[in-house]
This record gives sequence, structure tokens and C-alpha cells, in this order.
Amino acid sequence: MSERLVVIGSQWGDEGKGKITDYFACRADMVVRYQGGNNAGHTVVFDGHKYSLQSIPSGIFNPHTKNVMGNGMVVNPVSVIAELQKLHDQGITDYQLYISNRAAMVMPWHSALDGAYENIKGKSLIGTTKKGIGPCYSDKYSRLGLRMGDLLEPEYFAERLKAALEVKNMELDMLGLPKYDFKEVYDQYMEIAGKIGHMICDTSDLINEALLTDAKILFEGAQGMMLCIDHGTYPFVTSSTPSAASVPVGAGISPKWIDNVVGVAKSYCTRVGEGPFPTELFGDLAHEIRERGHEYGTVTGRPRRIGWFDAVVARYTARLAGIDNWALMLFDVLSGLDKVMICTGYECEGEILQTPPSTISRLSKCKPVLIEMEGWKEDITGAKSFDELPAAAKAYIRKIEEVTGVPVGIVSVGPDRNQTIVVSEKLREF
Repeated sequence: MSERLVVIGSQWGDEGKGKITDYFACRADMVVRYQGGNNAGHTVVFDGHKYSLQSIPSGIFNPHTKNVMGNGMVVNPVSVIAELQKLHDQGITDYQLYISNRAAMVMPWHSALDGAYENIKGKSLIGTTKKGIGPCYSDKYSRLGLRMGDLLEPEYFAERLKAALEVKNMELDMLGLPKYDFKEVYDQYMEIAGKIGHMICDTSDLINEALLTDAKILFEGAQGMMLCIDHGTYPFVTSSTPSAASVPVGAGISPKWIDNVVGVAKSYCTRVGEGPFPTELFGDLAHEIRERGHEYGTVTGRPRRIGWFDAVVARYTARLAGIDNWALMLFDVLSGLDKVMICTGYECEGEILQTPPSTISRLSKCKPVLIEMEGWKEDITGAKSFDELPAAAKAYIRKIEEVTGVPVGIVSVGPDRNQTIVVSEKLREF
């Protein structure tokens, strides 16, 4: 039985992690976010209602589940309060939420600097959400940042805030941006501490206590592996690593505790923001898939770029993250297409590549090597098992398993929880 399960995005984010984490969170005793911030967007649909999460773990809907925002995250407390208020307005009031005292804190100047840096880059912009995530991680690694636990010690928080503002106000001034007043920020964040201070604790201790029991623990990542700061399409990446390999550091546990890794992948590919996208589609077909899949960013509302399933990326991320099973998402979106394609390699300057090159300059020259498969016309949204899927749909799934070397453990045929076919016996037992 798998008691510690990691769910990661295996493409460029927006793969449908929210649904899968929600599906397992119903059974989990604890759900842990281990990286990223409120630049992520998880959409969860159940009982006919749609909920959008940004930084709060997907187990928030289960009153019995402990939800942990781990030390590897960058936490914007203003955003957390707003997110909790929105959930409250939707009737979600009974929950358990814990925030790591070691998590870096997104401060007001981080979003201002994020936007300014993007504007300076001009045509070379990264396409960030301008939520301040990158500048916050930068301050964390330059040892200038503030952490959530600082809020619990007012005198220490004041000391850290003064030190940060000495540097940050000079930086803001150089960029022609308004500076921040110490007292205004201090008062604002002391008020914040009064609202969520009771949620801040040593979450590593909390998680490790649970690991010593038979608790079912779900670790959820944000973004996707191709946006990893180390292994993604750099520099068009996020500021952390979504890999299952970062769970131990970002959650504060030993690597020995990880049992199973599910890689969430769309049955096609999407990407938000800038950067090379080898299988990208354009024109009417891209528009059709975008509208069918409602492919617009949860956080930004930006239209997502559309492409065919990329097995080069899938093999690469499976190797890096130790993926045991695919969760194949939005499979119903492909219904009705005459033909479906899978990219099995990249052609680059006369060479066939089986793994993504490290540089954007070379990746930009890559053309997809595609195999064509028959589409299916049937409506599959009511299918309850793999055997109920049309023959062409089953052939497409088997081909993905063949070209990636990883079995498909879950097939999603619609947005609701009950539109989920679990093929893997191991995943059924979670």
C-alpha cells in the first residue's frame, strides 16, 4: 500500500494537478505543498461547484485533512487571507491549515520589483505572473528575506524588516519606484500576524510525527517539471523546482519516506508565457482544443498555448522525478478529433534528439517528430473503466505508455471527481 504519495506536474504546469490532488486528498490525512507560491493555480471541481486555489493545499475541502504549506514555499500572507476569505464566501469554513515558520514571506516590494524587472527585459521577458515569487526567492538565497515565523516575534520582525528595507528601498529608488515606510509595513504585518499567526508552526515536526504513524500523506507540487529552475526550459522557468526530488527539502523530511510519484500530464500539451514549445499548434485546431479544454490560466486568465503530447518531455521528466504512473488529464477534450498526434522525438539540424537540449537557442530549432493515430468520436465523459473507452482512445493511451516507458495509472474523462478512471491497483489503495 502506498501511504506517501507525491503528485507533480510533468509538463509546463496547468496539467490538472488540482483535480488529482483533490481526488487523493479526500482519502489523505495530510496534504503538503512543498514549493512555489501564489503564482500557481489549482482548479478543483466537485458536486457541481468550481473552486480556484493558488497557494493553499488541495485538501482544504476535507475537514479531517491537515493542510500544510511547507518551508519550501514562498508565502504571501495577504494572498492567503484573501484566499481563505474567498473559500469562506463559498461555504468552506471547516478546515485545518498549517504554515511553516521557515517559509519565505512574499513582501509588498517583491511584486513591484517583479513587474519592474519584467518591463526592463522588453522582448526578453520571462512572462512571470508578477506576483513577486522570483524576487522573494532571490531574497531568500541572498539571506535578506523575511520568514513566516518572524511574525510571531514582533521585535525580531522589526529588526529583520528594517534590514530588508535599507536595501530594498535603495533598489526601488534606483528603479524609480515608490519606497516603503517601515511603520506602515510593520503595522500591516502585525495585523496579519493577529489573523493567521495561530497557523504558523514547525511543519517539519508536524509532518514527521505523521510519518511515524500509518497516516496517508499527499505531497503536491505547483507548476510543472519543464518550469523547473534547474531542469526546465531556462530562463523561461519558475523560481523553484517542482520535482518530487525537492519534496524532502521543501517539506522537511527524509527522502526515504517517498513511496510513489504520480506525474500529471495532459493528453495534449499546454504552456503559458514565453519560451520554446516544440509541439505547438496554431490556427483553428489550437483554438478548438483551447475552447474545449477551457485553456486559460487560473491565476492570470491568459490563454494557454496548445500543442500535441510530447513524449520527449514526458520521458525526461519521468527520469528526473522518478514518476511511477501518469495521470492522463483532459482526455475527453480530444474526443471528436479525426486524428491525434504524439511527438516521439525532436529533429534538430539533421539530428534526432530523444531528450530536450539545455539551451533555448537549440530548443528553438527543434521540430517535432510526430506519429499519427486515429481519433475517436464517442463521448467518453461517462466512462467508469478503461474497458469502456473506445478502441482508438485505448490505443492512444497504450501508445503513450509505450513511447514514455511509464504506465498510465489514471485517466480523467471530465472535470468532476467522479469522472476519474483509476487503472493502477496501487493508486486505488491510497
